[in-house]
Amino acid sequence: MGRLKPGATYIYERADGVTYAREFGSTDRIEIGREYKVDMQNQINWHDLLTMAKTNPTLQSALDECIMIYKLSKEYNDGI
Repeated sequence: MGRLKPGATYIYERADGVTYAREFGSTDRIEIGREYKVDMQNQINWHDLLTMAKTNPTLQSALDECIMIYKLSKEYNDGI
């Protein structure tokens, strides 16, 4: 059950896509869940793109460059 106490009475609250639990009589909240929105069309597009890149060398090369730029950008930004 994690950080919740067995047998305790909890009040559940939701704000801005986050679900919290707080023990009855307390004002301290514990985050117990979060809503994640998934853009299914975007996921489908990426799946199609990755599948097509397996048989299209030009597309695979462009993806490789994109991934390299992403990794370098992430490494650079993490160091700041």
